[in-house]
Amino acid sequence: MSILLALLLQVGPNPVSPPPGAEEEILNRPPREDAIAPPSNPTSAWLQDCLDQLDEDPARAHSKAQIRRSETAGAERVVANHCLGLAATELGLWQDAQTAFVGARDETPPEELRTRARFGTMAGNAALAGGDPQEAVALLTVAQTDARAAASATLEALAATDAARALVAMDRTDEALAALDTANRLEPNKAEGWLLKATLLRRLERLDDAQAAIETAVRLAPLEGLIGLEAGVIAVLSGREDAARQSWQSVIDTQPDSLAAQTAKNYLAQIEPAAEEQATP
Repeated sequence: MSILLALLLQVGPNPVSPPPGAEEEILNRPPREDAIAPPSNPTSAWLQDCLDQLDEDPARAHSKAQIRRSETAGAERVVANHCLGLAATELGLWQDAQTAFVGARDETPPEELRTRARFGTMAGNAALAGGDPQEAVALLTVAQTDARAAASATLEALAATDAARALVAMDRTDEALAALDTANRLEPNKAEGWLLKATLLRRLERLDDAQAAIETAVRLAPLEGLIGLEAGVIAVLSGREDAARQSWQSVIDTQPDSLAAQTAKNYLAQIEPAAEEQATP
């Protein structure tokens, strides 16, 4: 294996946030259809209208939500902060997004713990995307507490996974692994947590443990490109180049036009061809 390959492999799937698509992760937490009020309520109608503007004109949605927030209270102010945070996310205004999501969380009634956990997780993601992992961990820890009190394993696992990203960013790898173990215990059938655990273990040079984790991820999501890439990385660093070729080629075969496929092609170009390929004129 070349030195170039060794360097290249270290920039594979990364457990540190913000990951590719961080904006989409935040935009989908909570789902846009999760309205604070019933669909017939004017507050809910305003929120839907604001959300509809996000893709077309996020700057306008941002201004609209700021005005609404300054003029309202209670549930109306919560939904204004909700849309403001999403619009700020679209615009890459991470501090604005964090402030808005924290505001939405704090003004949500204390008994609505599930909603508070969602907004807290979104705030933590915004903090991490904005380069403040320490604040992200603080926000995500509160979100986990709210999710646990709401008996929502899904939300608690989500917050724990994101906290792991923040902990890795601060080089607190033991705590990050513990957070991923919590997420995987709560949501054992979600491939993301196993992928992140495999990636972190691989970077810690615990290749046997990384292999076990990536095998679980592959079983859960066999067609996921990032999982195929990581499986190949672990294989090649373990001296199993044939297995690495198979993993990377599978990514190319199943997702030929994806970014993951292009990365797989780059990886394949850095290792020697298989013996049968060398023997072919």
